[in-house]
Amino acid sequence: MSINSMTGYARVEGTHETDGGAATWQWSWEAKSVNGKGLDVRFRLPGGFDALEIPARKLVGAKIGRGSLSVTLTLSRQTSSRALTVNRELIEQILELQSTLEAEGKIYPSPPRLDSLLSVRGILEADDEPAQDVAQKEALIAALMAGLDAVLKPLAAMRGEEGVHLATMLTTHLDKLAELSRAAKDTADLQPGQQRERMKQQIAEILEQSPPVSEERLGQELALLATKADIREEVDRLDAHVAACRDLVTAGGVIGRKLDFICQELNRESNTICSKAASLALTNIGLELKSTVEQFREQVQNVE
Repeated sequence: MSINSMTGYARVEGTHETDGGAATWQWSWEAKSVNGKGLDVRFRLPGGFDALEIPARKLVGAKIGRGSLSVTLTLSRQTSSRALTVNRELIEQILELQSTLEAEGKIYPSPPRLDSLLSVRGILEADDEPAQDVAQKEALIAALMAGLDAVLKPLAAMRGEEGVHLATMLTTHLDKLAELSRAAKDTADLQPGQQRERMKQQIAEILEQSPPVSEERLGQELALLATKADIREEVDRLDAHVAACRDLVTAGGVIGRKLDFICQELNRESNTICSKAASLALTNIGLELKSTVEQFREQVQNVE
């Protein structure tokens, strides 16, 4: 199983006929995906199709594991012929008003013209969206859900392609961390002289304290100094964390949060190595470790 990026985009268009082919619904699904802490899906649906969100959200959850998604449905309806409805009640009101005004002498009597009446707003109404029966509505919903499933496939494919590049970059950073870990161990092994000088100086500072410290306290301080000068545990833990990251990248799946947690541990070990460094060479290695961990963490933020 490979890893996936959380970045992707896809758009799919289609049509669905109703009323025996007399009407055609044109639809388009657009899906955008970016980084997110969990799975956050926001839908933009046409009026009258709000009930579609529940099954649509369930479908997205089954296909996408993590990310912030914006899903938009655009829908329009075209008919082969437009049914016109004449508002006869409004015509009667207009004629009655004319008769009243003529009787009051406010206007001159004149026969009403049909073209004038039809030009009045509201007299003719185009029935663009006649009522659909339940079967037609269900068929349209099924077609739209199939369209959503269709747009999620290229979206997932794009996230997968980005995931391949991510895996390569993550592996490169892990190789660098392993190399720096070996360099830190080798450098620490080659600097016993610097460590001894550093410990002598610290021991001298302890012995110069007034009143003099006890032998027991001196032994405790020496043990503490020796522990602080030893980075073997940090290097071992660093190697273990790098190995754990490799296993996750190889296994694939939804591993972003796990990698993000291990990044914190990698950063902690790098900081400790820097603080224990007894030479400039080891300090520089520690700083490069921190920089590489940060680069690794930045890439991890886009892993599903």
